[in-house]
Amino acid sequence: MPGLCRDCLTILTDERRCPACGSPRIKSHPELFDLSIAHMDCDAFYASVEKRDNLELADKPVIIGGGKRGVVSTACYVARIRGVRSAMPMFKALQLCPEAVVIKPRMSVYAEVSREIRKMMDELTPVIEPLSLDEAFMDLSGTERLHGAPPAVMLARLVKRMKEELGVTGSIGLSHNKFLAKVASDLDKPRGFSVIGKAETSDFLYDKPVRLIWGIGPAAQESLDRAGIRTFADLLRWDQEALTVRFGSMGYRLWHLARGQDKRRVSSHEPMKSISNETTFFEDTSSIDILDGHLWRMAEKVADRAKAKGLAGRVVTLKLKKANHKIITRRVSLRDATQIADRIYRTARGLFDQVGDEGPYRLLGCGLSDLCSEEQADISGDLLDPGATRRSQAERATDEIRRRFGTDAIVKGRALR
Repeated sequence: MPGLCRDCLTILTDERRCPACGSPRIKSHPELFDLSIAHMDCDAFYASVEKRDNLELADKPVIIGGGKRGVVSTACYVARIRGVRSAMPMFKALQLCPEAVVIKPRMSVYAEVSREIRKMMDELTPVIEPLSLDEAFMDLSGTERLHGAPPAVMLARLVKRMKEELGVTGSIGLSHNKFLAKVASDLDKPRGFSVIGKAETSDFLYDKPVRLIWGIGPAAQESLDRAGIRTFADLLRWDQEALTVRFGSMGYRLWHLARGQDKRRVSSHEPMKSISNETTFFEDTSSIDILDGHLWRMAEKVADRAKAKGLAGRVVTLKLKKANHKIITRRVSLRDATQIADRIYRTARGLFDQVGDEGPYRLLGCGLSDLCSEEQADISGDLLDPGATRRSQAERATDEIRRRFGTDAIVKGRALR
């Protein structure tokens, strides 16, 4: 059976330890060198970057997120052992793991690491479909001649480079379509390398829960439960027409996924629709100073993400949730697209001033949509605000200083509110 040492990348056959370096990290599979659709998912990405930058955190449980009324963005594996999960309310996470170190996200740092990972991926294949800062699909079909090695070897080399050069780890899922590649990448985290071949697809899926399907949330799971569908075996008992009548377009997709079929191609042209950031407050607040400080920090995070992706947006959105959970959303279209934090903030602040006296608020959010290339950003300037160009130039200069000397090299006073 073909195999690969994940530490020294030696190709071997049926060994339990690598004869070249002695490593036990051997990946063997009958179709290992025949598959080319991959999903790479960084392991607890934000937390890994924080541990890389602060060695004192190495063995400690780390949670990335907001205050006690916020939610967990991600948690390291030490915290996950205690039951902490992404999107969990922070107060519950701290009940499960009271000794955890809680760190606010540093999106500009994570975006920079993401850019470096993307450069490494670009060296493998031009067909990359990013899903977020820390995960992406890759199609390495036809690249073996270029690299002189099959896709499995190049993927193992990718995660090896990520660890050695960037200090972060990732898990690989390798299969014959996107659905199974993503399933595979979750099978052996962290630092996993899992393969689902064509020959084993039916047997592998048969007794697995349908929640493995990406996009099956609580509401969809409840609908499937009512229909008696909990595993892929349950799905196989339904014909295509019955599933489609019961669940609409989702039923058609479920029929195919139950058989391990997914014809979606890895698309490097899938557009990002929006960029946003929001926070839930520890206590409901009507304080303009507090809200304004949060709004500025959100505008900075949105701008950082836009700059990291080479994007700009024409629509700025403000989101507020009142104490009674009523959601207020306001948006405005700009004359031309922007990726400048100052302009995003000033636009969002104008929207806030229209509804700001309706508080107290428990949540505040800011977003940018109708995205386009950064080449179309801030072309015409603002005729009603002569200082806009000067502030934009100052922000670009600030970005360069932060890139060279760290994100805390320059901090605006309003960000300290």
